[in-house]
Amino acid sequence: MSFLIWIILGIILLILFWVIGTYNSLVKLKKMIENAWSQIDVQLKRRHDLIPNLVNSVKGYMKFEQETLEKVLQARASAISSKDISKKIEAENQLTGALSKLLAVVENYPDLKANENVSSLMEELRKTEDKISYARQFYNDIVMKYNTKISVFPSNIIASMFKFKEAPFFKVEEAEKEVPNVDLSF
Repeated sequence: MSFLIWIILGIILLILFWVIGTYNSLVKLKKMIENAWSQIDVQLKRRHDLIPNLVNSVKGYMKFEQETLEKVLQARASAISSKDISKKIEAENQLTGALSKLLAVVENYPDLKANENVSSLMEELRKTEDKISYARQFYNDIVMKYNTKISVFPSNIIASMFKFKEAPFFKVEEAEKEVPNVDLSF
């Protein structure tokens, strides 16, 4: 009889260790997602800080493109004010599209392209966009691992018990995929 109790206790301990291990791995992945998002957020803040300088630099040259400039500033304001990650992702995608249009318009102004201040700001913006792209990729990789873990059996049992929810991917909008190439070389 005591042998059967030890077997039952052993099984209970194995299940308990499995639950603890699975829970801890889900928490670890969730914290990695938060860290990856904060890395994106740092680069987005940098981009948000660069935009007003770029807009102010090109404003005088682009008298007929005020609508484009206003859309960039509106998209920036929307991106800054978004708090929820899903809404922030959507707002940032809109900002990226508006910035791409602005950069395409700048190509039509040779004097503007030759301006050192504009050139410097555009180079900084390009570097920042590259960093955002890398940070998005890292974030999406972690989100994929996390979402997979909470979806597959048997860890999905623990995920549902402790109310782990899927994290949103930072997807590129279809319109953004079709943005024309902009040559930033001067």
